Amino acid sequence: MLTLTTPFEFLAAGGIIAAVLVIGYIALGRVEKGNAAIAAALSGGFLAYSVGTIAQDGLLPVWTNHTTNMWGVQVWWDLLFAVGIALFFIAPRARKVGMNVPLWSLAVVATASIALLAMCARLFWLENAAASDTKTASS
Repeated sequence: MLTLTTPFEFLAAGGIIAAVLVIGYIALGRVEKGNAAIAAALSGGFLAYSVGTIAQDGLLPVWTNHTTNMWGVQVWWDLLFAVGIALFFIAPRARKVGMNVPLWSLAVVATASIALLAMCARLFWLENAAASDTKTASS
């Protein structure tokens, strides 16, 4: 049986639990529109955590973690695939509401999920604002 003994193992396990809950909610629920506040909070929280990590460990471990062994490279490629797929699905919606997709894409390349979550927050806010304007105009 797996025993959690370090803070890093608890953080990793917490991430798995949170991801499974969110994926289950998305898969089984009928969510029809995104929540800008939740996406913005996740982006800000992950940015704060990342800044703290960089302050403590520096930037070099990012490269070291992903180039030390086959698992490191696999995790790196998985991150790249996931970010690319997410951007592929988000970009058309972002263009539709007038977002600057090339600029947002540069931010995503530089920060991965941090900018991707911020991009989602902006996208959801713009989509919800447009939906509100449409409802107001038709009333």
